[in-house]
Amino acid sequence: MISRRQVLTGAAAATIASITAADEGDDRRALIAEKHIPNRIGVSTYSFWQFEQHEDLHDIEKCIDLAYDMGFDGVEILHRQMQKTDNSYLQNLKRRAFLHGLDLMGLSAHQTFMTPDADKRKKNIEHTIKCLELAYAMGIGTMRVQSGTWGTSKDFDDLMAHRGIEEPLKGYTDEDGFKWVQESYEKILPTAEKCGVTMGFENHWGLGRTPEGLLRIVDSLNSPWLKITLDTGNFLEDPYDKLAKCAPKAALVQAKTYYGGGLWYSLDLDYNRIAKILRDAKYQGYISLEFEGKEDPRSGVRKSLELLRKAFA
Repeated sequence: MISRRQVLTGAAAATIASITAADEGDDRRALIAEKHIPNRIGVSTYSFWQFEQHEDLHDIEKCIDLAYDMGFDGVEILHRQMQKTDNSYLQNLKRRAFLHGLDLMGLSAHQTFMTPDADKRKKNIEHTIKCLELAYAMGIGTMRVQSGTWGTSKDFDDLMAHRGIEEPLKGYTDEDGFKWVQESYEKILPTAEKCGVTMGFENHWGLGRTPEGLLRIVDSLNSPWLKITLDTGNFLEDPYDKLAKCAPKAALVQAKTYYGGGLWYSLDLDYNRIAKILRDAKYQGYISLEFEGKEDPRSGVRKSLELLRKAFA
């Protein structure tokens, strides 16, 4: 016969075991929640070519091979660097990356909608739609887009000399630009959804030069297919608070480095601080290196990868 004392003792032991198991479960869940998965690190083909600075590194295939040799996880393709766009070429790029164990994780396109010329805006809409289709064909999930600039600077060097600030065309204001940009992306968004490619509006001069301008465009369109491509080097003054404002809506982060001194300017960026900003924003996507230093990319890109690996570990 089991005594009353034995029944009570057994019940107490079961209760304690249950509580202990529950506590251990909570501990395991807390550990999982606290565990940080490092961001994958990719590299833009721009980092090697640097807009004709290194013509021997123009070929996308060569850039993919270098990314593999250096130990990157993925490659972002600069559209202007592509020498062909036929389907055979696109599929060969995809195959080459796959056999190296690399993701083709981004396409960076250029366009401008800051013009009163409706025909020019239409051509840029068509161009952006075509680029979305190229990304789809290569299995790329996100594409960098922008507002473009007013075109009142002499050239890009002149724009950089004025810290990215540019006067509107005579007779127009930034408000006109916002209207044209919003109307244009409204026409592009259906293709982004159809292709399954998330556009990332970059803080790349023009109307995206400030967090307020960037977020105004993204928020006004209110689409899951238009987020932000966040460039760490394009907020020239007090970047950290600005990066923090935009980080929650980032689809891709482009990380600038400047070994050998910058081609146009250099920023002393604290990547440990930037990594914390992105962790706090729960950003889990790719960090894509855009090396913009004067050092030979074969060494400068390697150093940059080491820096980013440590910061985002």
